[in-house]
Amino acid sequence: MISFQMTDEQREMQRLARRFAEEEMRPVAPECDEQERFPRDVYEKAHRAGLITYRFPEEYLGGGVDSLLTSCIISEELFWGCAGMATSFGVTALAAGLIHQFGTEQQKQKWLTFLCDPKHARLGAVCLTEPGAGSDFGAIQTRAVRRGDEWVINGRKCFITNGGIADLYLVFAKTKPEDGYNGVSLFLVPKDAPGVSGGKKERKMGQRASHTGDVIFEDCRIPAEFLVGEENRGFYYAMKMLEHSRPTVGAAAVGVARAAWEYALDYAKKRVQFGRPIFHNQSISFMLADMRTKIDAARFLVWRAAELADRGESCALEGSMAKAYAAEVAMEVTTQAVQILGGYGYMRDFPVEKWMRDAKVLSIYEGTTQIQKLVMTRLM
Repeated sequence: MISFQMTDEQREMQRLARRFAEEEMRPVAPECDEQERFPRDVYEKAHRAGLITYRFPEEYLGGGVDSLLTSCIISEELFWGCAGMATSFGVTALAAGLIHQFGTEQQKQKWLTFLCDPKHARLGAVCLTEPGAGSDFGAIQTRAVRRGDEWVINGRKCFITNGGIADLYLVFAKTKPEDGYNGVSLFLVPKDAPGVSGGKKERKMGQRASHTGDVIFEDCRIPAEFLVGEENRGFYYAMKMLEHSRPTVGAAAVGVARAAWEYALDYAKKRVQFGRPIFHNQSISFMLADMRTKIDAARFLVWRAAELADRGESCALEGSMAKAYAAEVAMEVTTQAVQILGGYGYMRDFPVEKWMRDAKVLSIYEGTTQIQKLVMTRLM
């Protein structure tokens, strides 16, 4: 039985995230979008507020809030604040999650604590995508070769959130190329490891307040103990990571859609044409009713997937459903918000065009909508 009643702890975390989004993220979001700049100072404040690594155990300096549903509630609020910033925030937690779930105790003590420490707001990144390997995990070309007591990594990753500015990279690389996706392993690579560097910073359509760039590995040498988990188990680790991250991306889409809907509703009630607010025209009010319905439906799909995960059950099917549907809703709702504002919606002086640009990538990263539907059909 799925409950739609938040616990007291979840309500408190929601209030904290909403207040932070309103007071710290929204005021600087337009400027960061315009400048294509990730505000490190806002990230540091979010880290100190406990909004980055709250879900990891306190023994590793996390917040001890072990609930995917709580993560989804927080994600919705932060993406309501600014999708670009929130994406960079979330990737640090994604990297930390790989260490927590698959790392050794020694790795957790050193590297999970490294990312969770609120006194030092460090950034994490997950290096998976390559120029020739997006949805096709087995097409990864980055190689890791064991040489004595070291691993030597060579390759290039692209479209990496926090790529080039992260303090710690979680890197997927081929260790047994002849086995395709079953020959991939996962590694810890600190930013100061010899042979790792940042490459081109991408210029993006949306989510411009996040930093997206290449990460290059040229004879990058790391100690043998920086292998995470078992050799050649990287595909399994990536799939488990995505299974639990997709509901949070769905929640992110709900946050972006909600922001656009709220603004469009307020505008429609104040904008007067033909002697009355345009909200009183059914062509507008019915649009807003449909938008709200789809936002709530998307949220319920997200919460269902998260509740299953919190009960220890698989949410692979439900997470893909939630992510795919919510991303489509975000694109539709933000587009409709632009339409309701008319010419003003198309102008940079109003925020709805930013939300529309920010929404598009939600149906691309963490697995495209088409990949989500492929996952669904395989699990039906």
